[in-house]
Amino acid sequence: MKANQTLGASGFAILALLAPFLNAQESTSPLSAHSSSAEMKKLVAIIRPIGNSNVRGSVVFDKVDDGILINAKIGGLTPNAHHAIHIHEFGDLGSEDASSAGDHFNPGDHSHAIPDESERHAGDLGNLQADGDGNAVLTLVVNNITLDAGKRGIIGRAVIVHAKADDGGQPSGNAGDRIAAGVIGISKDARPEPAPPTPKPPGEGKPAEPEQKETRPTTPDTDVSVDE
Repeated sequence: MKANQTLGASGFAILALLAPFLNAQESTSPLSAHSSSAEMKKLVAIIRPIGNSNVRGSVVFDKVDDGILINAKIGGLTPNAHHAIHIHEFGDLGSEDASSAGDHFNPGDHSHAIPDESERHAGDLGNLQADGDGNAVLTLVVNNITLDAGKRGIIGRAVIVHAKADDGGQPSGNAGDRIAAGVIGISKDARPEPAPPTPKPPGEGKPAEPEQKETRPTTPDTDVSVDE
């Protein structure tokens, strides 16, 4: 019994010693800011082919003053064609056709629409316009998603590129098969910035002035002889 009590006390002592180091690691990790109340500053989805397609690229989400800036750069598309691009509910790409990613992300329970409409699925990003080489760039700013894990958060969800154009029809734009996809994750550039140094009180940190020692006048030794 005494051995168990000693072991328990030692365990608590070890945890107490390790606590400052564990807290320091947690505060410097980008995942420490990943919560429903802490929004990241940048997310990214790396787009890879589904099935026999050759579609690849990236979609970057940046937090800006007006909302969320989306920059998509996609290649391998059908030349001179439109391809729908959407955010879907889940980051589960385990199925061969990416159907496991679910439907369009729609936390507001709106009908499907193109980005020009104020009421639409939060995942409705419109269309990519491929050039003659099958490359497309899409840039837009939206204000109906957030870069966190909250109700409107997109972290851990999926970006899907479709075979056809999104025509705005119901229920999901008649966009055809899913030909490429990527899970939205934390960008390496989203690491929390180091906190600014705490200002020191006036005078703190200055080199200490040498101690002033009190000096007394010295009296020369006097040879005093006494006559007997």
